[in-house]
Amino acid sequence: MESELSPAHGVSSSVRVLRIEIVSDPPPNSDIKNATVARVRTLRIKSRMLATKSPFFYKLFSNGTTGSELKHVTLRINASEAVLMKLLRFMCSNPLNAPPVLYKFEVSSCRSQLLPNLPMAPDSPLLYVELPHTILMADAAKQYLAGQYKDLTKFKEEVMALPLSGIEVILASDHLRVKSEDDVYDFVLKWARQHYKRRKERREVLGTRLGRLIRFPYMTCRKLEKVLICDDFTHKAASKLVFEALFFKAQQSLTASASLNSRFVERAYKYRPVKVVEFEVPRQQCVVYLDLKREECAALFPSGRVKSQTFHLCGRKFLLLGACSLNKRGTSRCFELAVGMKKKSSGSFVVDCEFAARSRPAKEFVTKYKSHYTFTGGTFVGTGNLFKVTWSKFMAEDSPFFINGVLHLKAEFTVRH
Repeated sequence: MESELSPAHGVSSSVRVLRIEIVSDPPPNSDIKNATVARVRTLRIKSRMLATKSPFFYKLFSNGTTGSELKHVTLRINASEAVLMKLLRFMCSNPLNAPPVLYKFEVSSCRSQLLPNLPMAPDSPLLYVELPHTILMADAAKQYLAGQYKDLTKFKEEVMALPLSGIEVILASDHLRVKSEDDVYDFVLKWARQHYKRRKERREVLGTRLGRLIRFPYMTCRKLEKVLICDDFTHKAASKLVFEALFFKAQQSLTASASLNSRFVERAYKYRPVKVVEFEVPRQQCVVYLDLKREECAALFPSGRVKSQTFHLCGRKFLLLGACSLNKRGTSRCFELAVGMKKKSSGSFVVDCEFAARSRPAKEFVTKYKSHYTFTGGTFVGTGNLFKVTWSKFMAEDSPFFINGVLHLKAEFTVRH
């Protein structure tokens, strides 16, 4: 590429000299602005070719003045941007791949052909997300990061090492695979404490950036109680987030404005969120509300099951189980609803159980099942056919149990003394 990109000796009327000064990258969170020049590259460049492909280089060579073209130009870059040499070769020869830094230098003509060929190197997506002038590529990079790390459990150590920009992309995804939003909250706190040792800085990051990406309305009430006493948030911020979450849980449906806010969008949790009302007097009691979408129920056929978030009764952890199961005679499949006490919970006690569901046309909760059980850890009890109909009738288009595509269930538990 002697005629397009070569070391500078003499300068002709069609070639300009580009002096590239490479400085060391400053440490993270550093205030250092003036770095020492570590290396210098001086090249002969066909300025007109670069100027037609990039507004950045047009302004660089013309100094922003029409009809004026500088013969000697100096460009200072960080060491991490030293791939500029590949960029220049790309602009002169149009290879299929190019470094992400090309978007910093506004080579917009290459975006469409590079979008399907996003490099999969671990650090590349972060560069696309963080560099300016990368709208199209940044969107692709965000999609890649969200897809690559959507399972926090599987990639926990890798995600913990990501910078703030990467964490924001992952937390913004509706498809994050986690057991519950409680796990997201715990992960964010752990990440923030590792990357921001000073509480003041940690509060700033959580309060202005990461806090808005945690979906507090889908956290359990027990975890929300801990948010109120967590000193990683200011009291004002924690109170606002918890109040907003509790207000959401008390509503029967989303308002139009809330549905546009990502904090109110439910992720694909392993354990389905529930709304819980607890009472201590006159008897220990709790009422649990579980909503399942029609498509979630359809996915249970022929033998699937779905579990709820845990809730507490008499100091023990419980959860609901919805499933598609065979009836007692083994002749047809039905909707099963059961409740269980988690294995780690100790002791046993007797509980009155009542299951109810909303149905059309009244849309009120109607009791479908009542009984009482002596609970011990790991035991699941309930009814194998909550609605007394076959699965096909339960899932039929005219089924009275789905209201606007949602099955509304209520379980009431009262401890016997």
